[in-house]
Amino acid sequence: MGAIEIGLESLGLVMVALLFGSMVFFSGMMAPLMFIELGVDTAGRLVRRVFPWYFLLIAVAALIAALCLFGRATEVAWIMTGVLAGAVVSRQVLMPGINRSRDLASSGDRAAARRFDLLHRASVMINGAQILATLVALILLA
Repeated sequence: MGAIEIGLESLGLVMVALLFGSMVFFSGMMAPLMFIELGVDTAGRLVRRVFPWYFLLIAVAALIAALCLFGRATEVAWIMTGVLAGAVVSRQVLMPGINRSRDLASSGDRAAARRFDLLHRASVMINGAQILATLVALILLA
């Protein structure tokens, strides 16, 4: 294996590790802490500002990892492609729906409150699957 291939594989590994650490830290510590320390209203406004960037970070890191690892660790590249897809869906589809539903639910719309719960649950499940997938990718790269 040449120096370029080693460098690309190393960059791919670094991106997967960065992705895993970032997701665990933000999902497991920062998001809950925002709601504990700031209260629901302020934390909710902050989440609306932060989460699009969070999902963008996931998408970019997963894309870089996938591109670096195709042909070198192809199974991990496909895992990262799935993580990328989850980030795009979460950022471009679920987040706008969650925000709209939350706004309507705040006005007393019960159907919107149920829709918010469903979309939020889907977002949390996708994020959990992304964290698990990234852990599997790290194990495969070890």
